[in-house]
Amino acid sequence: MGDWTAISGNLLYAAFFIYLIATFFFAGTIRDKKKGKSRVAGNIGITLAIIGFVTQIGYFITRWFASGHAPISNLFEYTTFFGMMLVFAFIVLYFIYRVDLLGLFALPIALLLIAFASMFPTEISPLVPSLQSHWLYIHVTTASLGQGILSVSFVAGLIFLISQVDQSKRSKHTVWLEFVIYVIAVTLAFIIVSSSFSAMNYEATFEAPIEGQQVEITYNMPAIAGPYQGELISEDGMSPLFQAPEWMRGEDAAKKFNTFLWALLGGVILYWGTRLILRKRIAAAIQPFLNKKVNPELVDEVSYRAVAIGFPVFTLGALIFAMIWAQQAWDRFWGWDPKEVWALITFFFYAAYLHLRLSRGWQGMKSAWLAVGGFGIIMFNLIAVNLIISGLHSYA
Repeated sequence: MGDWTAISGNLLYAAFFIYLIATFFFAGTIRDKKKGKSRVAGNIGITLAIIGFVTQIGYFITRWFASGHAPISNLFEYTTFFGMMLVFAFIVLYFIYRVDLLGLFALPIALLLIAFASMFPTEISPLVPSLQSHWLYIHVTTASLGQGILSVSFVAGLIFLISQVDQSKRSKHTVWLEFVIYVIAVTLAFIIVSSSFSAMNYEATFEAPIEGQQVEITYNMPAIAGPYQGELISEDGMSPLFQAPEWMRGEDAAKKFNTFLWALLGGVILYWGTRLILRKRIAAAIQPFLNKKVNPELVDEVSYRAVAIGFPVFTLGALIFAMIWAQQAWDRFWGWDPKEVWALITFFFYAAYLHLRLSRGWQGMKSAWLAVGGFGIIMFNLIAVNLIISGLHSYA
């Protein structure tokens, strides 16, 4: 098993760096003024993206050999698979529409997902009894494929907004667009901060009262917010600046809150540091590179088609297959578990998107903002619901 595990890890690293190189080639398509050179850069970029995707499939297969089951049972495995499905959806839509800018924005999102996944335990462990079903493969893979396709809608919507929002004056569009960029910066900052302290093997142990008992809580980042009524008992740790709110009494609640604060702080530093270097809003700095390359109607069409394809796939995997499995596992189709609720919210949101698009004529700016909002719901479901809100899916 050890050999397969090592091979799968190496293949995932290789896929990551191939995607990164492909991103640079897609970036070359907006810098080359000559159409011939731009076309060559785009061809190399998509070729590398396909090679990276095949390499990541190799990671998926070898990890399956190592574990004996499909590697989609925990957050590390699911998030890497989600990133792979996003790349797959991008490749398919690229060959339909031939929009090079999709690669410039889609591949970095996939890179962020893979990097984010690496923050979670990567060890292979046996499936818990509730996951030992063929419905695990059917439900999770289909739901992830649907989310991957829907994520391309976000990519196209973001391209549309950056290229079309009037950056000459401050407006609600510029403010919200910068907020979206800040959230991306927060995600990147979380990865950088977590990786840095993990490389330093940082640990600080606190003792705090949890449900009437004194419990030891180990922080892997310096404590901005320590546990409520907690006491630092390790010698090397940094004393907290303040205590977490009293209502955060769960064993890991204050620790998660501290990680969230580090991500926000790192996002502020990363975002405003970039703005100081550019001396303007980030979207305003990017816009001139996109203006001559973006066909707004085509990008808007890509965003809509991604939802039109991804919505039924997501509905099939995240709701219909999930309810069949729930009936078999828990003798009920629906139980208002947090994961179920947010899957339903995602369904209603994209159903509303299609209704507004087809019946009310919401195209262009309105449609792009809906695509961005939908991706926000998907990421909230992936991050907050899995990590913060406890439920029957907490094993993820």
